[in-house]
This record gives sequence, structure tokens and C-alpha cells, in this order.
Amino acid sequence: MAIQRTPQHSIESTNLADLLERVLDKGIVIAGDIKIKLVDVELLTLQIRLVICSVDKAREMGMDWWAKTPRSEANPELSPDYLSQIEERLAKIESHLSS
Repeated sequence: MAIQRTPQHSIESTNLADLLERVLDKGIVIAGDIKIKLVDVELLTLQIRLVICSVDKAREMGMDWWAKTPRSEANPELSPDYLSQIEERLAKIESHLSS
């Protein structure tokens, strides 16, 4: 005896905030490879890996490069010397504008 099942449709809808919370909580990985060949000679290979998750989930997975890299090393333009130069230039501009 065969039992036929009819497809069931969900009445509840998921809003964007719920979906985003679920993705950040669980994490999602998008991976892809792009290869460019000419006459069976591989000219270029691009490997793309994208991980979308919350900071807590990333730390669980062992990804915490932002905590280990000092800000000035990650972006040399944010070094204390560079910031002091910007402050000096700003002070000159403000004094010039006020006079």
C-alpha cells in the first residue's frame, strides 16, 4: 500500500533579522575556484574563500587575526606618528581659518 504525501508549505515567514541572526550564529562558508586556461595551459587560478559569521563564532573556529595584529601594523597610516602629523596639519588649518 503506497502512501502519497502532498507538499506542505510553511505559513510562517522568516524576516531578515532572524535570517541574519541564524547565519551569524552558525556561520556560512562560500568557496569557489576560478581557473583560466588557454589551450590546456593554466594561466591563472583564483581560490576564493569567504566566511561570514559572528566574532564569537570566528573565535570558536580559531580565527582571531584582528586581536593579534596591532592596529598600526594592519594599517601603517594609523600609526601614532601619522596621527600626530594629521593633528598638526589640522591645527594649522584651523588657525589659518580663524585669522
